[in-house]
Amino acid sequence: MNKLIQARPRVADDHLPTSLHPVIRQLYATRGVASVEELDNSAKGLLDFRLFKDIDKACALLSEALQAQARVLVVGDFDADGATSTALLMSGLPAFGFAQVDYLVPDRFSLGYGLSPALAEHIIALQPELVITVDNGISCIAGIAKVKAAGIRVLVTDHHLQGVELPDADAIVNPNQRDCQFPSKSIAGVGVAFYLLVALRNHLRQIGYFPAQGGPNLAELLDLVALGTVADVVALDANNRTLVYQGLARIRSGQTRPGIKALIEVANRNAATLSASDFAFALAPRLNAAGRLDDMSLGIACLLSVDDYQARRIAAELDSLNHERREIEQGMQQEALAALEKVLNSGSAVPDAVCLYQDDWHQGVIGILAGRLKELYHRPTIIFADGDEGEIKGSCRSIDGLHMRDTLELLNSQHPGLIVKFGGHAMAAGLTIRAEHFAHFKQVFVAEVSRNLSEEDKQSVVLTDGSLPTECFSLDFAFLLQQAGPWGQKFPEPLFDDVFELVQQRIVGDKHLKLVLKHPAGKLVDAIAFNVDLRAWPNSAARYARVVYQLDSNEFRGKTSLQLLVREIQAQ
Repeated sequence: MNKLIQARPRVADDHLPTSLHPVIRQLYATRGVASVEELDNSAKGLLDFRLFKDIDKACALLSEALQAQARVLVVGDFDADGATSTALLMSGLPAFGFAQVDYLVPDRFSLGYGLSPALAEHIIALQPELVITVDNGISCIAGIAKVKAAGIRVLVTDHHLQGVELPDADAIVNPNQRDCQFPSKSIAGVGVAFYLLVALRNHLRQIGYFPAQGGPNLAELLDLVALGTVADVVALDANNRTLVYQGLARIRSGQTRPGIKALIEVANRNAATLSASDFAFALAPRLNAAGRLDDMSLGIACLLSVDDYQARRIAAELDSLNHERREIEQGMQQEALAALEKVLNSGSAVPDAVCLYQDDWHQGVIGILAGRLKELYHRPTIIFADGDEGEIKGSCRSIDGLHMRDTLELLNSQHPGLIVKFGGHAMAAGLTIRAEHFAHFKQVFVAEVSRNLSEEDKQSVVLTDGSLPTECFSLDFAFLLQQAGPWGQKFPEPLFDDVFELVQQRIVGDKHLKLVLKHPAGKLVDAIAFNVDLRAWPNSAARYARVVYQLDSNEFRGKTSLQLLVREIQAQ
């Protein structure tokens, strides 16, 4: 599917310091940076924890549990945000003096997401006195009710959108619950858990449990916060950028836990130059592989390792699981593409929505497949796999113009009984339906998408920062761009586009296009495009190509050189 390449219009940037490189000043301005204060990534610029609703109630609950040395159980989730959130409390609470802290993560295949009624039975059997949910809980009405009925207190920390009803928890810390004044609505679950500990330390200082500046050094947890924030693909607003920046700074300076260090090593990355994109594309997939194919406890064990040897051993297992995940995903993708190609080969246009189900697809990988197809066809996508007892579970990914969770809520109200359960965000969600209802669900889902999406919404657009000045084609400027980050969701990595002469083009590693490009000014530069369409490239008939790219560096035999990472290439 051809993508429309558009440069962002230039905007006024005179409100930002003239000391910034003019290209970087314009990059910030087009990404909505309104003041120089938003560029302050120091920890003192973080939002105040007091803005969270119920934070005082949560601190009182934790303070009482600490002084009674209550048995605490952290209930996590099986993705990277859930894993880092769990590891954060498992590391942080003992630093406060909690002596009896354990965790439980539901098996995604038998128990599903969150504190479900089935998981509640396991919790009750463990007999904790306080349960703390991380990255889940806001929609776990029945499960929390069951735990509460057993006389166990519950503290919910979450960041997902609330539904009509709130769980009957003793305290709820979630910026997306109604009437919460915390401005960063896009904070990840691990960020909420971090803020909880910041608030608790302040509370314990106020009541004299710690001296005025006493308590644990919570900056030691920022590597976990940074990894979980980027891995969960939340918008990098100013507060999230600060959290990620601070975590990256600690990792680059060598102040990181053995588990993250081992993940960096097994992914063949350099800790000293680690970037937010390395979290997204190298570390998070390995961590997520545990929850997708096996048990996220393996990923949490890696993050909690205090021994380098143990951390490397677990990281190697995660790397192996990630390779297995890739093989499963590639097979599923080929099957999904074959099904869609039949529709396209019949002369039909790309459907307004993609909704597919195959009974042998792997439940742990459907989210990745949904994301791949959404990117390929630029359509809202739901992929289903078998669940339990006649149910199928779907993973949803959306595009701008369609709020996925709101769409599911609308369908749920219009067609009672069609959806067993659902939850999520605007761009990603999950749901469960009965297998016999798939055809009906597909029909109403596609119809609802068609009703909402305009033709403009359906056009896949690559937004760029325009042409890059010739003098910026250098390693120094590539490093300057990296330091200007962290870049990520809703604060996109700079992309430039130019028309280059194709000097060389060849396939490496089966599906990657290695290029030598000639800039209009005559400069030669290496470039690489990963996972190209082999039906279109290499293209011996093309002399020129319009290329959308990022500046990057390539290290080979001890020598570092400039390289372009190609995000889109179109023959001219």
